[in-house]
This record gives sequence, structure tokens and C-alpha cells, in this order.
Amino acid sequence: MQPTLALRMFRPTMRMMRPVPKEEHSAHTISQRLRALKRIPPELIPLGVVVGIAVGAAFYSLGRKLVVDKTMRLNRQNRGE
Repeated sequence: MQPTLALRMFRPTMRMMRPVPKEEHSAHTISQRLRALKRIPPELIPLGVVVGIAVGAAFYSLGRKLVVDKTMRLNRQNRGE
């Protein structure tokens, strides 16, 4: 007997039959992950600082705008009409 087309779809492919490759960070502790941060190239550290400051300034200005601006409409008007 030959399997039908529907049953052939559920056979494992060759890729699925191979063992799963071991992940680099599978069961690492926090200290081991922090040691991995040392592999970041030193040229990227100033870029990370600048991007961090920019994201912080964006959140600050957004939060300040939401708190200080009294003319901003936070709710719909004329709902019943």
C-alpha cells in the first residue's frame, strides 16, 4: 500500500530529522552573558551611548508633552451626536 498524498505531508523532512544545533547561550548564567558583552567592538560603544541618550530624550519629551500640554485632546468630543 502506498501512503496517500495527505499522509505524505506529515512525514518529517530531512531537515527535521537532523539533531537540533546547540545554541550558544542555551543555559548561561547572567555573569556568563555579561562576559559576552565584552565581545562588543569598542567602536560601537559611543554609538550605543548616543542612541541611548536620544531614546531617553524622546521618552522625556513625549512624557512632558503628555503631562504639561493642557490643550491636547485626550478624549473624543461630541460622542452622542
